[in-house]
Amino acid sequence: MHSACATLEIRDEADAVDAICAAHAKGVSCAIVGGGSKSGLGRYAPQAQALSTAALTGVTLYEPNELVLSARAATPLSEIEALLDQHGQQLAFEPMDCGRLFGAEEGGATIGGVIAVNASGPRRIKAGAARDHLLGFRCVTGRGELVKSGGRVMKNVTGYDLSKLVCGSYGTLALLTELTLKVLPKPQTECTLLAIGADEAESLALLRRATATPCEPSSLAMLPAGAALALDADAAAIRLEGPAISVMARRDDLVGRLTSDGVRFETLDEYDSKALWRGLRDAAPVAAAVGQIWRISVAPSEGFAVVERVRRAGAPVIAYFYDWAGGLIWLCLETSPDAYAAVVRSAVDAGGGHATLIRASAEARARVDVFHPQPAALAALTRRVKESFDPAHILERGRMRAEF
Repeated sequence: MHSACATLEIRDEADAVDAICAAHAKGVSCAIVGGGSKSGLGRYAPQAQALSTAALTGVTLYEPNELVLSARAATPLSEIEALLDQHGQQLAFEPMDCGRLFGAEEGGATIGGVIAVNASGPRRIKAGAARDHLLGFRCVTGRGELVKSGGRVMKNVTGYDLSKLVCGSYGTLALLTELTLKVLPKPQTECTLLAIGADEAESLALLRRATATPCEPSSLAMLPAGAALALDADAAAIRLEGPAISVMARRDDLVGRLTSDGVRFETLDEYDSKALWRGLRDAAPVAAAVGQIWRISVAPSEGFAVVERVRRAGAPVIAYFYDWAGGLIWLCLETSPDAYAAVVRSAVDAGGGHATLIRASAEARARVDVFHPQPAALAALTRRVKESFDPAHILERGRMRAEF
């Protein structure tokens, strides 16, 4: 996406300030590139130059006892996860790896890219999203100003929580240079309870029932027949994590609470459970399919209805599955010039929610609104935020909204 434009290497924050101030003075638009693993996300909007943050690497602070870690933006996610693993800790929001989705090598993600797109995995329903784990950051805004926000504690009463703005902004507000994150202990073990035999709607209802129990599931997915695990029937998957004795007791409790006619239960051990959720984290059941991929977020009770509305409207569904107890839908459709955007958005709007076009050609991503259209009041607020950080629209111009 950015290969045709000139690239400036950013070695430190002073370089970032100089480069962005120069771009601001000339009105030159800039792409921000770290590992490049997420360059296919967002609208296709070529920039005049690229600012490479690849040199901004390294963990700058890690205090396991305080559950806090700071790292420069282009530090590989794999390096951070390996360091945390040595101390029995993790990034609990379980950031996905986009390699499978884009047919690229896995392991290319950087921590800056993870935060820039708010990458959050199956455990989000319990642990929260990436933005909930971002304690603070350093960045250079589109004005060329070096900004430090937040710190090493969860509550920052000295000002606004800017972390919530930059997380998920796709580089359109600022060039992130360093991030401080909350980390958490890894669970002692895990297993996954599979409920097999109910139809799709019943399986989703079963997941919603599971969320209302005291059994504390950490992830809940619904896998249509053939989507994963080589099962020839629909399956509800419920992950349980914690001390071994607690996990087994909660599994048995769930079976008792969810037992119904025609449903059988199987348990995946720790190894198979981790493999399953790693695949779902990375959208494996749809990533291998040939087609355009949508990521749809709705109320869990609306998930099944959204997929049915898409089908009834005639959009050719190739593959799909549900995460977050039905609140997240990964949907692969046959390739179309308009990516069936009107059909998908109509299906989502009928129940409330939003749909993001995740994988499509550059031509489709230039033509179609990749992100869900915003109501007028929210769109006006978005514009004001953008212009407070980047009034000349220097950073990732057009990547989220065509107008800026």
